[in-house]
Amino acid sequence: MWRMCLESVLLLTLCNVIFEVMPEQKSGQKLQQKLLADRKELFSSLRRSIRSASVLRAMERVPREAFVPTGERHNSYLDLPLTIGEGQTISQPYIVALITEALCLQLADRVLEVGAGSGYQAAVLAELVPDGNVVAVELVRSLAQRARDTLDYKNIVVEDASESLGCSWRGPYDAIVVSAAAPTLSPTLTAQLAVGGRMVVPVGDRDKQELVCVLRTGEGISLRMLGPCRFVPLIGREAFPAS
Repeated sequence: MWRMCLESVLLLTLCNVIFEVMPEQKSGQKLQQKLLADRKELFSSLRRSIRSASVLRAMERVPREAFVPTGERHNSYLDLPLTIGEGQTISQPYIVALITEALCLQLADRVLEVGAGSGYQAAVLAELVPDGNVVAVELVRSLAQRARDTLDYKNIVVEDASESLGCSWRGPYDAIVVSAAAPTLSPTLTAQLAVGGRMVVPVGDRDKQELVCVLRTGEGISLRMLGPCRFVPLIGREAFPAS
């Protein structure tokens, strides 16, 4: 009798487990279907405005959902910036593509990203410089560690940011991405560009900026405007105060 009772209890428990798992599986399947549909629509849209096929292929190889918090995962492939905690965001995919395209990266380029955040932009950069390297610096220690834990690239190193902008001791760089808004062009960052190097930086106030592409030549620098944008503020010397 006790064996029959035990078998009944086990069978009931198993049924409960199955019924609990099935909704989770259906929910997971729905999420995957949404991500696939959104991803297809996103890249279809990007192809209408971004000319560089190599940039788009690089972005297609990077799973954006891996770089956003669980609560935002269902929005991973919407063309929107998303919060990643600590008052920071992961940039809108179009802006990531526009910035990356403007850098005109070569396979062996040395690249610096100021403001690594989730690590997503660094991953896209690393895809485009397999024979080069990416140095990503981040001021918020928890985000820097999360980026290290998420990134799976041998050609990326994530450094904790210091008071001085950039990472001069690993430079000079062929390209620099500033993933936060600066009040002016930083001489410190410009000095870390190699001759012929390119830098893309949002310049303006805390509410709105212009995306600026800087080219360093033997004679100085030239500027090209890429359009309006809005980033979280860059904090530090030659940037905004922490308050």
